[in-house]
Amino acid sequence: MGEYLPTIGLEIHAELKTRTKMFCSSKNDPDEKQPNVNICPVCLAHPGTLPVINREAVKHVLRVGVALAGKLADYTEFDRKNYFYPDLPKGYQISQYEFPLVSGGLLNGIGITRVHLEEDTASSIHDEESASTIIDFNRSGVPLLELVTEPVITSAEEAGIFARELQLLLRYLGASEANMEKGEMRVEANVSVSRSDLKGVPRSDLRLGTKVEIKNLNSFRAMERAVAYEIKRQTETLERGGIVVQETRGWNEGKQVTFPQRTKEGSADYRYFPDPDLPSLHLSEVQDFSTEALSVSMPELPWERRRRYLALGIKKEDAATLTSEIALSSYFDDLVAEIPSSVTPQAAANYVTNDLVKIIRDTAGRDTLDIAEIPVSVRNLSTILRLVTEKSISSRIAKDLLLESAGNDKDPEQVAKEKGLLRVSEGGDLLQIVESIIAEHVSVVADYKKGKLAALEYLVGQGMRATRGAADPEALKKLFVEKIG
Repeated sequence: MGEYLPTIGLEIHAELKTRTKMFCSSKNDPDEKQPNVNICPVCLAHPGTLPVINREAVKHVLRVGVALAGKLADYTEFDRKNYFYPDLPKGYQISQYEFPLVSGGLLNGIGITRVHLEEDTASSIHDEESASTIIDFNRSGVPLLELVTEPVITSAEEAGIFARELQLLLRYLGASEANMEKGEMRVEANVSVSRSDLKGVPRSDLRLGTKVEIKNLNSFRAMERAVAYEIKRQTETLERGGIVVQETRGWNEGKQVTFPQRTKEGSADYRYFPDPDLPSLHLSEVQDFSTEALSVSMPELPWERRRRYLALGIKKEDAATLTSEIALSSYFDDLVAEIPSSVTPQAAANYVTNDLVKIIRDTAGRDTLDIAEIPVSVRNLSTILRLVTEKSISSRIAKDLLLESAGNDKDPEQVAKEKGLLRVSEGGDLLQIVESIIAEHVSVVADYKKGKLAALEYLVGQGMRATRGAADPEALKKLFVEKIG
């Protein structure tokens, strides 16, 4: 088999968080369960209605452009993208073609071609039992960001990493929740494979293969599997001497294969032309849309926060976990400000990224949450970390206290005192426990006297068990050595 080079470009749509839809005053509510309630004559395309541009949606896209270090448009306009489909009431979609809001930029080392703004379609709901399709127009006209990458991605894994980073960016900017399971973020992958028998020729100079677009990708894992499958399918086709057809393919999650849907359209098929009902925009005339004004409003971005955590001595994988959820990283920042200097940020990160995350997932039952939903207060976790650092409790007791603090604001130190969990390093009670264990485990004591050090560790373990982890293991070991002689 010859050498084949995959090339992938992504087209990603994300519904924007605005109070109203893109061109009308109907409510933009992705959580609405009742169909066809957030509608009006404009988004239903009644004759004589006129669209009005949503200013906040434009600002969201421009802020994304600033984050990507892209070029913000001075002049922009909206175009009509003409095609017929049941979920498109006007018979055309208002989008942008020649003058996008953002050109260029970079994310995760992947070049961005453009970021533009358009309106979403209605939702088509297919009923297999009745073999019918019904339309819910609640989503019709919702503002939609579309980001197109350069065709420079080389693997399914790289595509997945890029899409996840974009989702995180949109959430940090407050532009979109980008939940794929709700359809708030949708990914389409353009995949081509070309044969390269030219040694030493730069990849940029090689001809690309025939592009195939994959739709119906409703999760990152589905996108990665679909891209990997399509690379394999195209490679095998070329290896057999076949021809890859330019087309749109769907993804069958059950069978784990792509399948043909229709011949791929070109831009000419959509007959783009400027929408006569919408004014063109000179963004430099709007002070709030200047790069300087937008930059002032920018939050700390995901990659900036990761760098800050690494500078604190946080491990790379923990920094990635902390930044993957805004609420979690905000909680961690509050915790670092609260903990005493004796507790290192990495020690705090260990408990947050492992024990606390497990509690959060078990409690919330979902991935996205608000900081108010984190069931252990910053104060209580800070207290637990201090007790561990002071060696007042063991790490095992710390985990138990953390679990008990979930949904309970009682002081963990007081709980430890009441339950006798504070570490014991001396005293008559500890001595009595040591003497009792020696009396109960005569054969183990004999093994230790014969030089078997594992026997001493067993005795210490029994002491820790008897004190429910409250004893100082070093103090226990010292007492056992002294009493056995």
